[in-house]
Amino acid sequence: MAVVSIPGGGEVDQLYAETRALRLQGFLLFLVSDIVLFSSFIFAYLYLRNSGQGWPPPGVVRPAISLGAVNAAILFGSGATMHYALENFKHGKFMRYAGFMISTIILGLLFLTGQGIEYYTLYVHDHVSWSGSGIFGASFFTLTGMHGFHVFCGVWYLTILLLQSVHGVYDKNKYFGLTAGTLYWHFVDVIWVVLFSIFYLV
Repeated sequence: MAVVSIPGGGEVDQLYAETRALRLQGFLLFLVSDIVLFSSFIFAYLYLRNSGQGWPPPGVVRPAISLGAVNAAILFGSGATMHYALENFKHGKFMRYAGFMISTIILGLLFLTGQGIEYYTLYVHDHVSWSGSGIFGASFFTLTGMHGFHVFCGVWYLTILLLQSVHGVYDKNKYFGLTAGTLYWHFVDVIWVVLFSIFYLV
């Protein structure tokens, strides 16, 4: 395989160098498609919400901001650990990278656990459901459920990336998979900022 020089010294195979930008572009287009998906549901929810007589609808209990805030802190913390995981990998500090990566995965699982507890509380104790609580229930469970599914997929993705790293798939010159994983994880962070704002704060 032919190799080419890279800025800062070192070499990387030519195929990787030629396709890296294309893969990044493709991944960014995937994220844009996800943004369109979430935006469609979010704007539909906001339109329907603002067309009603009052909010939340009578008899519907809004989710507790305390649990939502804890989940938000957990997810935002995982965004920081993911950032440091990538930075340490790029600088050849594998053990620190692995530690931050494992921390990110654990925090993602904690977020999903917190979301499960919240769903249970809303459904069993507050009698808020997807089909029985009007626009709010349908929108809340649809949007947070979609987001939770993305977090679940992200946890699996990061786990696979970690295992690939252990087996030498990536090195400090070739790590596009880790870059994509970091972008994806920051994406779920940003989406949660929006969802937390419209369901818990506004």
